[in-house]
Amino acid sequence: MSEVLIIFCVGAVLFRLIMLAVSIRHERALKRDGAVELGAGNTVLLTLLHIAYYAAAITEGALRASPIDAITIFGMILYVLAMIALLVVVRLLGRFWTVKLLIARDHQLVSHPLFRWVRHPNYFLNILPELAGLALALDAYVTLLIGLPIYVVSLMTRIRQEEAAMTERFDRY
Repeated sequence: MSEVLIIFCVGAVLFRLIMLAVSIRHERALKRDGAVELGAGNTVLLTLLHIAYYAAAITEGALRASPIDAITIFGMILYVLAMIALLVVVRLLGRFWTVKLLIARDHQLVSHPLFRWVRHPNYFLNILPELAGLALALDAYVTLLIGLPIYVVSLMTRIRQEEAAMTERFDRY
């Protein structure tokens, strides 16, 4: 694996760890204020799948050791755009953003146009492009073709859980 891809992988993992720390900080504050967690089992599954996907993509990329080409660059750009989308979503959701499905007692419906244009921007503008971009950047096609569909099954469960919670909580959702 080239030095550029090693730096990309280290940066990707570090960025995700930083965002996990933000999530944990938000989660603690929300729970301290009485937030209720829903779908905890699926959250654990999503977490394990996310870690496994990263590990598989990085391992496959290291074993394949392909040269950097247009697909690699496209994957890296897609990944960076996905991380920018994550930062936008975190900014818009503020203290309500976590990797867990938490409903606060004072939960507010975010009405920013992004959430009207894309029903679940954290999933469709961040997570799915993130995982696809990571695999493409590393030429990890087996991970992409096998890992992404497996991840999507658990993600669809999360979306159904979130939809049910938000529909119950907000009349105009």
